[in-house]
Amino acid sequence: MNTEPKKFNLNKYFALTKASILEELSFRANYLVTFLGNLIYLCVIYFLWKAIYNSSPHDIVNGMTFSDTFIYLVLASAMFNFLETYVVWIMAKDIQTGKIVVDLIKPMNYQLYTFFYFSGIYITYFFITFMPTFLIVLFFTWGKIAIGINLVFYVLSLILALIINFCIDFLVGTICLYTESIWGTNIMKEVVVLLLSGATIPLAFFPETLRKIVEMLPFQAIYNLPLTILTSNNTDPSGYFQAIAIQFFWVVVMIILSALFWKKSIKVITVNGG
Repeated sequence: MNTEPKKFNLNKYFALTKASILEELSFRANYLVTFLGNLIYLCVIYFLWKAIYNSSPHDIVNGMTFSDTFIYLVLASAMFNFLETYVVWIMAKDIQTGKIVVDLIKPMNYQLYTFFYFSGIYITYFFITFMPTFLIVLFFTWGKIAIGINLVFYVLSLILALIINFCIDFLVGTICLYTESIWGTNIMKEVVVLLLSGATIPLAFFPETLRKIVEMLPFQAIYNLPLTILTSNNTDPSGYFQAIAIQFFWVVVMIILSALFWKKSIKVITVNGG
């Protein structure tokens, strides 16, 4: 009998990433629709926040100029376009149709299997939706976004934010094992995450008490911290290290929570009443 421990082979997971990239690239029209929808959203937030600043007697509101706020929200929207990969909906569909049973018998950890499959989608949308938006903003607001060590920390921060966001989606998707329907739960999740992460309204505009509470939650580590690093002109990396440390803490917490919840919830799985 072979008693050697099984080796953890990442190659099979990277194959999932490659496959999902190729799959996404076969649906090029999706990116055009996403780009056009994003343009409409950007027009809305431009005129909305322009009206807010015009009604203010000061050019700086809560420490942010109109330019700062608009750049922040444009990049937040671009981040949302590639962070939102509909993990919850696809998990729910697989649970409802019974396909999840096929995935569970594969020689892979299901959470890792799901993450690496969607990693290809993250990568594709990052280069096709986020990067063009970032370069356009950089060009039209030259000098407003610092180009330096903050970009290095931003990339690392973005990866950590992606993992946190995935774990939250995985947690919510797991709830479908109990409810067999996820629409209402996921809508509530999206509202909470977008509001408390700073993606809809910068945290600088929150009342001080609420902002302090929000800063103790994992949501701000998804949008607010990466965007703060990206738009910061600070040359002292100590603040960046602090932001990364906060994100890393939440990565560990969310990975453990999502894994434990999945391990407990998988025991209640039923397919076609089985």
